[in-house]
Amino acid sequence: MQRIVCLERDDWRETAAQCGFVFHTIDGERYWDERAYYGFTLDEIERGIETPTGEIDAMCLELAGRVIGDERYLRRLKIPEAFWSLIAESWKRNDRSLYGRLDLKFDGNGPAKLLEYNADTPTSIFEAAVFQWTWLEQAIERRMIPARADQFNSIHERLIAAWKQIAAGRHVHLTGITGNEEDAGTLAYLEDTARQAGLSTRLLDIEQVGWRDDGGGFVDLDDCDIALAFKLYPWEWMFHDTFGAKLKDAPTRWIEPPWKAVLSNKGILPLLWEMFPNHPNLLPAFFEDDPRAAELGTSYVRKPLLSREGANVTIVSGGMPLDEQAGPYGAEGFVRQALAPLPNFSGFYPVLGSWLVNHEPCGLSIREDESPITGNRSRFLPHAIL
Repeated sequence: MQRIVCLERDDWRETAAQCGFVFHTIDGERYWDERAYYGFTLDEIERGIETPTGEIDAMCLELAGRVIGDERYLRRLKIPEAFWSLIAESWKRNDRSLYGRLDLKFDGNGPAKLLEYNADTPTSIFEAAVFQWTWLEQAIERRMIPARADQFNSIHERLIAAWKQIAAGRHVHLTGITGNEEDAGTLAYLEDTARQAGLSTRLLDIEQVGWRDDGGGFVDLDDCDIALAFKLYPWEWMFHDTFGAKLKDAPTRWIEPPWKAVLSNKGILPLLWEMFPNHPNLLPAFFEDDPRAAELGTSYVRKPLLSREGANVTIVSGGMPLDEQAGPYGAEGFVRQALAPLPNFSGFYPVLGSWLVNHEPCGLSIREDESPITGNRSRFLPHAIL
């Protein structure tokens, strides 16, 4: 694994505009950055990233089955009791998952380590599936990178195939916070893949989801029933929204399904360590109020059970905060995870996002920052297999 400085395409912004990548720059700062890329060997991709990703996902599914059947675990994860039956029923029905992203620490010199699982509402999929592939093709064509270069990236094709399996011939509503450029771009891309799979679709803002009082059930602005919905909106927010109490009474099927509320909780980190102690792709982790957390000593990463984009994460080294991000999370509690410093490439710290579509590892995205905590402003860099 290496970070390789390279020329950027002089027309990349125009290319981004043409394909709808409008959030490539955020508040005047680059989000997409192709002034460098990360190079991997095929062995690093296949044995170092792809294989462990599948194994971690399998462990997570085993964990989900155990948690959903045990109220002690559900209480530990601070999942509201009112929604236990909703989660359990979606698991028993085997409601299908479309996608997810594991965030990994990897440097090519040892096993990948799970940092967290973005199981419910992972973003950055458009830039991973489409724009970095466009970069690869054009960079090869313009001789900016070696002609033999390839990419770990079948995300787009896998999404279309997954939609066909999950919702063949059905209508799907896609909803989220459409006023957010990144969320809107992600929804538009996933809607496009659904249409390519032959589905009819409708996109609407989460606040435009209505309720039919007479017969019960969620409806769109035209009073049409929402039978199947993709939501780019976290389950923990839905549980606390006004219409949250109606979720268990509605016939709507959701993507991602309610059981993903378990795996999107960082409380799975200590539970995975408890179930699979000393697994090479896991880091020691404990709930903060667990006396065993003392085993981590004075160096660890403190994470809220529920948070996004690195918010309220603190890196503690030698008992002192080394880096921390502010944010609104933490009321539900915290976990402590062993400190596994990210690789440092000339002052840049990359986190690898390993994508799963229909539980199949199929692609890679990389976010880097000058801070060892990956946050909302961390840049997206492309990758290549050399």
